[in-house]
Amino acid sequence: MDRSKSREPTVALRNIGYQPLESQVTFHESTARFKGFSGPIGSGKSQALVHEAIRLSYLNQNRCGLIGAPTYQMLRDATQRALFEALEETRIPFVFNKAENALVLTDVRSKVLFRSLDEYEHLRGTNLAWFGVDELTYTQEAAWLRLEGRLRDPRATRLCGFAAWTPKGFDWVYKRFIRDESGSYQVILAKPFENKHLLAAVPDFYDRLRKTYDQQFFEQEALGQYLNQSAGRVYRNFSRAIHLRPREIDGGSPLLWALDFNVDPLCSVVAQIHDGVAQVLDEIVLRNSTTEEACEAFFGRFEKYAGTVRIYGDATGNNSHTTGSTDYQIINEFFRRRLRKQPHQRVPASNPSVRDRISLVNAMLQNADGETTLYLDPKCRGLAADFEELSYKEGSTVPDKDRDPLRSHLSDALGYLLWQEFNFGPIKTEKGRIF
Repeated sequence: MDRSKSREPTVALRNIGYQPLESQVTFHESTARFKGFSGPIGSGKSQALVHEAIRLSYLNQNRCGLIGAPTYQMLRDATQRALFEALEETRIPFVFNKAENALVLTDVRSKVLFRSLDEYEHLRGTNLAWFGVDELTYTQEAAWLRLEGRLRDPRATRLCGFAAWTPKGFDWVYKRFIRDESGSYQVILAKPFENKHLLAAVPDFYDRLRKTYDQQFFEQEALGQYLNQSAGRVYRNFSRAIHLRPREIDGGSPLLWALDFNVDPLCSVVAQIHDGVAQVLDEIVLRNSTTEEACEAFFGRFEKYAGTVRIYGDATGNNSHTTGSTDYQIINEFFRRRLRKQPHQRVPASNPSVRDRISLVNAMLQNADGETTLYLDPKCRGLAADFEELSYKEGSTVPDKDRDPLRSHLSDALGYLLWQEFNFGPIKTEKGRIF
């Protein structure tokens, strides 16, 4: 983008090192009042978003803009970080006010507010010259409409609302920007494999995604296609003929126990991993039970196993009960008392998103390369029923847990385990940039 330091009455320009891709150029050149950048993972959405924010800050000197994200954590860890990096790399001077969660670009006196959009009623008030939203498909439509209503600064040179996102089915974003596109809306669809900067840094980026995603999720996330993700079964890749395989416990491999802490039922699965393949050996389903009773049931089935035990499960199990102990503390105490050893816990501080966890399980049932790395012993009838019967609520990507209160808990427990063992996590370049 061509910007020099010359002062103009309404716009200041500055030369920076940003080298936009073809889709990014089209996005920046769009004059639509509301415009979107839709593309697959790794297509440069974050760079397009933050550089459009910088561009509009320079076009609208001494005015106020806003950058939003679906949650505060996403705003802080991804969106805000991307803007700070862009400003530092291009040597654009700014001052950040942490208390206000806002910055000022000092050479044009333009202000940028950072706001989480999960409490969108707080968006009322200040007139904006521009606003940008990261990961719009995870944002409620009402939040976008609130921002549209704030785009009304009479002294703005260029009023504009923009967003970046990865497709998430035929949701409200698809309907507003693509299906019902009007003269005030324009969407730029980034092409897969277009990001030469990413491929130069991580040549096997898409090969790794094919291993991690199932075919449908790969088409959406890596190719940027709009697909009906809310139709039918949640675990669409499960087949009894393929995935039910009896197997005996291997005394030389760690025993992996994953729990979903529900009072009724309290569910858990027991598995082992061999050469990158997960085998679910057994399941434990207890009605109106406690964590202590779950430990007794586990010990009753595997008391002869003398190897290492690893514990996985719902992160909420770290919350204290009225007794003052957490579920995982209860498990540790049981193992110390009965087995005189401590299990190895692999429990994250917070749970992965439901969408990401389900995607990983589907990919292990069968990934985009047609490979299967997850099998069940035939005695795991409840888990097999989860895989066959759990469906999405109509018109959403939310699993329907109300239809049958017994469904989803075993597959949730397994998902926590698989996430800890098989999730690749963010892919980083040598410079530390995350894709």
